[in-house]
Amino acid sequence: MNQSLPRPLPAAKPAFSQDPHRVREITERNLENAIGREVRAFRRAQGLTVSDLSRITGLSIGMLSKIENGITSPSLTTLQALSHAFSTPITAFFRSYEERREAQHVRAGEHIEIERRGTRAGHQYHLLGHIGSNASGVVVEPYLITLTAESDVFPTFQHDGLELLYMLEGEVTYRHADRLYDLRPGDSLFFDADAPHGPEVLKSLPARYLSVICYPQV
Repeated sequence: MNQSLPRPLPAAKPAFSQDPHRVREITERNLENAIGREVRAFRRAQGLTVSDLSRITGLSIGMLSKIENGITSPSLTTLQALSHAFSTPITAFFRSYEERREAQHVRAGEHIEIERRGTRAGHQYHLLGHIGSNASGVVVEPYLITLTAESDVFPTFQHDGLELLYMLEGEVTYRHADRLYDLRPGDSLFFDADAPHGPEVLKSLPARYLSVICYPQV
């Protein structure tokens, strides 16, 4: 059987737009303060006085002052008038509001063993955490997968999203579409999960690897 060589990473470092060490600007825990802060920032960025904004929106100077100072909670109609005045979507007024962000801590030995769709005999799937509906719009499923001598081998998994494998122990030959990859501890494989994929040859057992699957939130 011919075995395709893995594609090497590019020699030059890719220029990613996201800085993993960046800290977002200070957020507000109070919704009214967050909206007021954004309204004031938009008004000043466009060189408008409160009086100018009052004339454009039809809102009183007193009401605008209360909004900017977080004293009142503006109605949807008021926010719509402000969004038209600034030519910005209504959602922009909420960007500095601190929503609840989920985190899940799973201690060693407390992960959940599950029967994942398509799981075959001898394939142990341990779900390492799960966060449901969230602001990112992305669902992530992190698994610890263990393959033993009793495990079936089959290159038949196919599902939406992207998947990352990181080899922890053992050695397997893993298929993705028409390519084969030898995975040893420390190796990773990142791929489009819509193509058929799965462990084809179990070379050294037991084999353990992390599988992280990401797909759009419906």
